[in-house]
Amino acid sequence: MALVEVKEVHKVYKRDSFEVPVLNGISLSVGEGDFLALMGPSGSGKTTLLNLIAGIDRPTRGTIAVDGREISNFSETALAGWRARHIGFIFQMYNLIPVLNAFENVELPLLLTKLSKKERREHVETALRIVGLADRMKHYPRQLSGGQEQRVAIARAIVTDPSILVADEPTGDLDAKNAAETLDLLQHLNTDFKKTIVMVTHDPKAAGFARRTLHLEKGQIIEDTANGARAQA
Repeated sequence: MALVEVKEVHKVYKRDSFEVPVLNGISLSVGEGDFLALMGPSGSGKTTLLNLIAGIDRPTRGTIAVDGREISNFSETALAGWRARHIGFIFQMYNLIPVLNAFENVELPLLLTKLSKKERREHVETALRIVGLADRMKHYPRQLSGGQEQRVAIARAIVTDPSILVADEPTGDLDAKNAAETLDLLQHLNTDFKKTIVMVTHDPKAAGFARRTLHLEKGQIIEDTANGARAQA
């Protein structure tokens, strides 16, 4: 079943009197439980496509539907509410708040919900346990390694049980060991928790953890490949 349907999407940015085309008629489907890697050179449009799927940006033309709802037509208020419920964000630079400990950073998205304090605690403890940091919940970002910070960020992304995880270069700021552990965790979330993941990466090794890889160039998909045995898992 297709969770995400992108149809004939164009994205043009305007700079003064100039128009800069970034995406040129992109169409793709992302199945529920898929793990999709987006690759391509700088300027190929992969991050723009990720932002459109996540509802951060809007297409100039074309439609984007998630779970049967056309998000490209939502008002700004409706789109913000939809993102909060359905999208979990994982960034290259973690974006943790230094004055909050791991528990408080992970709890942040839940403060916008109607959950009780007890329910929030249960959700946060579960998320931190899934990423292997149940014993670090009182630690502040400065007391954690880069890999641990990224795992806290992943816990924050999954704590609301979103429909889709979007990851923008999640290993870009990590050494090889921590990068591999982060990718193992994402694969675990995909395989064991059936999380749908869309990930931008420049690293072919990172893309190899996904089930499918889309290669973009000059705003178009030039290749859509299944990643061997992983794609059949």
